[in-house]
Amino acid sequence: MDNGPDVVDNKIVSSSTGRNFFLQAIFFLNGCFFIITEGERRIGAVSVAISTPNSKANVAKVIPSKYDSIFINTVAEKVSSMINGICLVSLHSKSQLQLDDMKAIMGEVMSIVGSKKHEGQ
Repeated sequence: MDNGPDVVDNKIVSSSTGRNFFLQAIFFLNGCFFIITEGERRIGAVSVAISTPNSKANVAKVIPSKYDSIFINTVAEKVSSMINGICLVSLHSKSQLQLDDMKAIMGEVMSIVGSKKHEGQ
C-alpha cells in the first residue's frame, strides 16, 4: 500500500500576455502543494493555508512575495477551502503578474483541484 504523495502531471500555463508558467501539483492525504514558476524552476514566495469543515481558512506567508502576495494567499486559501485541508503555494515569477496571468494560473489550479476532487468521489 503506497501512501506517498500523488504528483499530478506537470502543466505549462500560457497566458494571453505571452508569459508561460510551469505548474506542478502534489497531493497528499491531508493537503497539497502547488509549485508555480516562470522560467527556470525555482522556489519562490510561499504561502500556506489550512481549512477544516465549517471554518474559514487561515493563511500565513512563509516567504513573502516581492510582487504578488495577495494572489498567492488567494490561491492557497481557495484550494484549502475546496479540499478541507492544507495548501502550500510557491510562486516564482520574473515580474509582477498581470490580471490575465492570474486568470490563466487560477483557472488551471481550479481545474486540477476539481478533477482531483472528482477522482476521489
